[in-house]
Amino acid sequence: MTLHLLKLCVGVDSVEDLEAYRARRSKEQAARGEPLHSVHVTRMFPKQAEKLLNGGSLYWVIKRVIQCRQRIVSLDEVMGEDGIRRCAIVMDPEIIRTAPAARRPFQGWRYLKAEEAPMDISDPAAGGESLPPDLRRKLIEIGAW
Repeated sequence: MTLHLLKLCVGVDSVEDLEAYRARRSKEQAARGEPLHSVHVTRMFPKQAEKLLNGGSLYWVIKRVIQCRQRIVSLDEVMGEDGIRRCAIVMDPEIIRTAPAARRPFQGWRYLKAEEAPMDISDPAAGGESLPPDLRRKLIEIGAW
């Protein structure tokens, strides 16, 4: 059984912002000779790690809407500078756009069942990226999307 994670993408205004940030990080990793992976460190270690590693993804909520995902490669334990155990969510660098799905704010991360995950979209225009962000957000909020 596959399970996914849902996480707020704080400080990012669009999928394009996330892609630009990841591209900068990839260049830095390549310059240091490190593997090209996206890593997000979080305080809590998922108890259902086995299900997440069985094809799971981290779905990013940007501006209260699930807009994209990244496939989870591994969950690694790391120690913070404060000596607290944390979880490094290692993801494939590819950012896959998804059908938009509204979400309320929350803290940390949440599990997302596979059957509740929005489907992938191959064409960014299919997700309404060409619409003004406010109009797109309103359409999602009223359930017209």
